[in-house]
Amino acid sequence: MNILDKLESIKNHEITAVDNLDLFCQTIEKNNTKLNVFLETKMDEAHNIAEKIDSKINEGEKVGKLAGLVIGVKSNINVEDFHITAASRTLENYLGSYNASVVENIRDEDGIIIGVTNMDEFAAGSSTETSYFGCTQNPAAPGRIPGGSSGGSAAAVAAKMCDLSIGSDTGGSIRNPASHCGVMGFKPTYGAVSRQGLLDLAMSFDQIGSFASEAAGIALMLETIMGFDYKECTTIDWDVPEFTKMIVSDEESSLKGMKLGLVKQFFEVSDDGIVDIIEESIDNMEENGVEVVELSFDYIDLCLPTYYLINYVEFFSATRKYDGRKYGHRIEEVCGDEVLRRIHTGSYISQKEFSGKYYKKALQARSLIRKEITKLLKNVDAIVGPTVPKLPHKIGTSLEPMEMYAYDILTVIANLAGIPAASVKAGEVNGIPVGLQFQAKPLDDDKIVQLMAGFEQINKI
Repeated sequence: MNILDKLESIKNHEITAVDNLDLFCQTIEKNNTKLNVFLETKMDEAHNIAEKIDSKINEGEKVGKLAGLVIGVKSNINVEDFHITAASRTLENYLGSYNASVVENIRDEDGIIIGVTNMDEFAAGSSTETSYFGCTQNPAAPGRIPGGSSGGSAAAVAAKMCDLSIGSDTGGSIRNPASHCGVMGFKPTYGAVSRQGLLDLAMSFDQIGSFASEAAGIALMLETIMGFDYKECTTIDWDVPEFTKMIVSDEESSLKGMKLGLVKQFFEVSDDGIVDIIEESIDNMEENGVEVVELSFDYIDLCLPTYYLINYVEFFSATRKYDGRKYGHRIEEVCGDEVLRRIHTGSYISQKEFSGKYYKKALQARSLIRKEITKLLKNVDAIVGPTVPKLPHKIGTSLEPMEMYAYDILTVIANLAGIPAASVKAGEVNGIPVGLQFQAKPLDDDKIVQLMAGFEQINKI
């Protein structure tokens, strides 16, 4: 049963919200200890909400667009009365005192939040191995990382522990784990979703987005969480598209007439097995009416250093509030190595004598990258290519920082440019999922949903 059919079945009394919830609760109780996906769940509270939704339906009252669907939330997004730790010992005892705007939106649409998911500590990582609570297992590739930093949210969907989940994406933290876990992940245009209630990593990059096993789920969640929020200064006042209308019937093709750009440098930095899968997927799209043109981006080597220099400075600034005075522990005294590395580097770069040499030049480079990406997107509907250039490593593998950062080379571009981007499963290499990435112009989020739906349609995902 696809998610739209499930919604109709719940609204038509064919199955209940309680039935839907109970199936996920059973899966969580059976597998969460092994997979380490959810850091905290509240099944009794979720059950009460499900009963209220069923009661509304039975009494003929209007219910929301997520009525009875079960949702996981990344543990750096505030949910009242849950431990919102960002997977760090720093906040191990911090209880969310309010709901983030996206959480309020989900609850207003009758979504059932079952729990908070594991992640890299303060979102500083690409593997979920930096979590204070231990790494999450990849349900689609046992023994390997699920990706990060939203690894728990991706794994929750892949392991069928919830219908949908949300995470945050700073440099690929939604798309990277979506690729590794074989699910769909969507990073919206910067400002399209409120970040109020998010524990930020780098405020000029961060964006909340969604995970699902199918395009319809992505569409439903985007309709729910997008929109202007007077409480959050970066949000855009715009008409949110009806994304669910992009989900076409089997008789139609949403790909026909679309024009995609293929950037050769994205393939040059990717492993051969991944390139083969992506090229085969693009060929399949061409056979189904897509026009593909080759593009060139000469600044790919500039993207990672630009991203991380800005990331370090903004992260250092964001962590100054974790000083142990009002709540939690002083971050430098209890955090992991990667978080401490970013704090120290950000502190160093922020000094007056170095900010011009590093940070200001990084901002200039970011402007250049954004300008060049805008040029590439001018005459195409989207850019297509690999999501991640290499397969997820085995849990516990020792990697140097730059080896870990290399996972992000193809995803940081969208954050630097502020554009929407998404990952869909394209295939597998030796049983390990491989993601294909779409990137589009700012506020062309609907075109990406259309492409995801069309890609799903022709591949019968």
